[in-house]
Amino acid sequence: MRRLVAAVMSACLMLAPWVAVAQVNSLPSQPHLLVRGKGEREVMPDRFMLSVRLEQTDASPELARSRVQADAATVLGLFKANKALADSIEASSLSIEPSSRYVDGRQVFEGTQVSRRLSATFSRLEQVRAVLGGLKTSDHLQVSGVTPSYSEETRVRGELKREAVAQTRETAGKLADAYGVRLGGLYTISEVAPDFAYGIQAGSWGEGRWHGGPVLPAPPAPAFDVPEPRASDKVQAESLEAGSLTLTEYVYAIFLIAP
Repeated sequence: MRRLVAAVMSACLMLAPWVAVAQVNSLPSQPHLLVRGKGEREVMPDRFMLSVRLEQTDASPELARSRVQADAATVLGLFKANKALADSIEASSLSIEPSSRYVDGRQVFEGTQVSRRLSATFSRLEQVRAVLGGLKTSDHLQVSGVTPSYSEETRVRGELKREAVAQTRETAGKLADAYGVRLGGLYTISEVAPDFAYGIQAGSWGEGRWHGGPVLPAPPAPAFDVPEPRASDKVQAESLEAGSLTLTEYVYAIFLIAP
């Protein structure tokens, strides 16, 4: 029996990254299998958050403030005119601070800088294009970016977690069958990637159930870089397109090997 357990332990090590036998901080005292489950789905974004930064610098703080407020009124008007989602419009408080620059190695006071950030979320990309077409960007009014998202992300991630859990059970069962052993109970399950004692780090698990190879961690949801509109603002705004978003959930589970 000891030889059989030793053979299983050795095989589990060879099958990394899908199977492991040692985990720092949470090691069961008996033989076990560590497997990863993955749920992934591509979705089309249906929410688009547009962010704008306003900034003015002047020797008169009041003049700088009034210019920022005037620009804010213009941007907020475009947000509302293009049907930004209810309660999605956000406007930060005014930030006021001294501004200076270096001239010939000397710090020269320029005036008071007043800035503010505005953002709003839209349900259609055409609405974002319309807002961009109505903006005239400059040193004082800049588009920070357009960030896409999916309104049903929470629900989808819940489904992906369940898929990942089911995959851990299936993978552990197949591995146990392949080596002629029986699975015991579930020892632990976590969404956090373990740090293995023998050097495999989070993100270096292979893709696929029965084959490996290091891969990079899943990239974050993409954000759109919006080109700064110039003379052809409306033409550039039309180049804004939405790609799909990849939602991924991982689950790591340790199953005990029955004696």
